[in-house]
Amino acid sequence: MMPDHASIHRLLATAPVAVFGAGVSGRGVLELLDRLGARGVVFDEKAPGKDGVNNFTPDQARLHPLVVYSPGFPPGHPWLVRAREAGAVCLGELDFAALFWRGRIIAITGTNGKTTLTEFLTHALRSVGRDAHATGNVGDPFSRLAAAGLADPAGMSGAVAVCEVSSFQAETLQHLRPDALLWTNFAEDHLERHPGMAAYFAAKWKLVTLTAPSSVLVGTSVARFAAGSAPGTLPDESIVFSEVKTPDPRLVGTVFATQPQRENFLLAAAWWRRTGLSDDALVAAAKSFRLGRHRLARVAEIDGVTWWNDSKATNFHAVEAAVAGFAAPVLLIVGGKSKGGDLAGFVRRLAPGVRRLFLIGETGPLLAAACTAAGIDHVACPGLAGAVHEATVSARPGEHVLLSPGFASFDQFRNYEDRGNQFESLVNNLGVSSTLR
Repeated sequence: MMPDHASIHRLLATAPVAVFGAGVSGRGVLELLDRLGARGVVFDEKAPGKDGVNNFTPDQARLHPLVVYSPGFPPGHPWLVRAREAGAVCLGELDFAALFWRGRIIAITGTNGKTTLTEFLTHALRSVGRDAHATGNVGDPFSRLAAAGLADPAGMSGAVAVCEVSSFQAETLQHLRPDALLWTNFAEDHLERHPGMAAYFAAKWKLVTLTAPSSVLVGTSVARFAAGSAPGTLPDESIVFSEVKTPDPRLVGTVFATQPQRENFLLAAAWWRRTGLSDDALVAAAKSFRLGRHRLARVAEIDGVTWWNDSKATNFHAVEAAVAGFAAPVLLIVGGKSKGGDLAGFVRRLAPGVRRLFLIGETGPLLAAACTAAGIDHVACPGLAGAVHEATVSARPGEHVLLSPGFASFDQFRNYEDRGNQFESLVNNLGVSSTLR
């Protein structure tokens, strides 16, 4: 039986909570526990600590009847299995925070665009005087926001949590009840964790089951996959035809003027209209909105070559969308830590939009084999600095060099921000060298 709010409160008073993960979400859980007058003990496999903090033993499992875990812990992780065998209640960080949040929740998910849509909707709501907060898989963790709400219940009584939800967070949800769900799109991703596309879709579909049908909005690709594979049905009024390419003159000069960002605006607009807010206000918000860093951003033009940073592109769909946005074939820096999927198919789809590939990271050798099979010009590079050097040698005036890796960053970098920052530094140093010649 799913634990209710009262039973969770009883568990909080019984013993310290085991918090799995010492990262951002784990620290947020500790803040919420402190606000609740409870105590947490952090367990993290990478922690150098003592007293078993980097190992959750059977004896420790018996001491912690409540476990709250970060998205990095899959449902079958040995620690979670051990906790459940000991009779513990195990909740993901979003679920735990949801028990103590009294405002509204707009859940945002999708293979691509969910961070931008979360940030844009937060920006748009604030522009019309709403108390909106980006949270979940972006911004502050939901548990930190819930703790702030408990600290100031009157001040945050009308607050809106615009909550980005990844498949890792969605798959085990029990308590989160979104007031609305916006699901941007669906494409190949995270197959290193989910055993196939159907399982990946089912993880995100969990959000559909937790949201009232009249409050669900999905993009075209989601509806297309759902038609043959969904464990339920989507009402027609939930489907937003988000792949429309007809220009909207109101959006000229904004990041939403063309795909793939146009899709985000169409999802936001569909929800905005249902909420009874002004179209003019949303368009005004689009004009003042700025993308976060590492999202297909122009870095510099050096000796007639333009360099672009799209380090946040960590899956095939994102890279293909970025490449498709250029009028002529690009020089593409691609590669990183594998997330599964049809790599050969990805390379074949890239072929029309690229002149040469510069391959980096763990997937470099596999990409090289796929490029050879597809007849695509490519250069294997020892790292990002090598790729920038090779691209400098290859690029001609008027061409574009694009970092859009398509894979996770953790084989060579701390995260995608670190990868993007290093790329920008390398490119800017090229500019310094150019001015000295």
